[in-house]
Amino acid sequence: MTAMADWTLYDIRLEIDYLYEAPAGASRSVLRIQPRTTSEQQMITGLVTTEPVPSYRQEGRDFFGNAVTEVSHDGSLSEIAFRFTGRVRRAAGEPALDLSCALDHLPAELAALTSIAPDAPHHFLGESPRVRTAKEIGDFARAALPSGASVLGAVDAVARAIHGEIAFDPTATDVSTDPTTAFRNRRGVCQDMSHIMIAGLRALGIPAGYVSGYLRTIPPPGQPRLEGADAMHAWVRAWCGQEMGWIEIDPTNAILAGEGHIAVAVGRDYSDVAPVKGSLRTIGRHETTHRVDVVPVE
Repeated sequence: MTAMADWTLYDIRLEIDYLYEAPAGASRSVLRIQPRTTSEQQMITGLVTTEPVPSYRQEGRDFFGNAVTEVSHDGSLSEIAFRFTGRVRRAAGEPALDLSCALDHLPAELAALTSIAPDAPHHFLGESPRVRTAKEIGDFARAALPSGASVLGAVDAVARAIHGEIAFDPTATDVSTDPTTAFRNRRGVCQDMSHIMIAGLRALGIPAGYVSGYLRTIPPPGQPRLEGADAMHAWVRAWCGQEMGWIEIDPTNAILAGEGHIAVAVGRDYSDVAPVKGSLRTIGRHETTHRVDVVPVE
């Protein structure tokens, strides 16, 4: 178990605001904005709030074990705000020893598993709502592989290839952009790079999923600020065989997820982990603002 001295405390604040051109009514939202509790991180305090106060609220868990808050507002709304404030303890990042099997042995390891529990790799092998089979992404992933790669070596190689090929550009895509479009344009944000990597890994037979979360906004002295830190971030989880299990890697920054990555939700792709999903009655346009602060506690 990680010693307590090797943990970092963070105070986290998320603000998501919607402003409607015409008043909206009968709003219902499903929120996934509360950090997970795992062996690598613990939520010490956490509070999800909405402004105005909802007419109905219910807490729960989804299939993948993510914390879910359902809220509805029956009255007319010209604006609505969703907030998370809390403190999280995150374990220090450690170099991952490569305990993964050879890539060509992975099918046999998968075949030996019969579990279909939420964390089973079988859920993360095929197509999902936002990640379809794309031959050109599969070819790109195969071209990145070193000879005789282990599964972890293959995952790392694909992440580095995406980081080197896809430019971080927050103006190039939006939340609905297909990963193939972002791949062809060679531009996008963390969501696009994660979806591209998931498609590439699945083409190689490696189970891969999507992680949404918060990224530390204050870099250590002498290190550059990480891309994607002003909003909720996204990275990838990949299953590396029965001995190693799941690892998390950030293709946007070409690093393994470490003490600066605070996971909120996991799923097959963005559709499973969107921070806000819902429906409402409205006409006209709306504006959205999104801000995240992740501050280390001295």
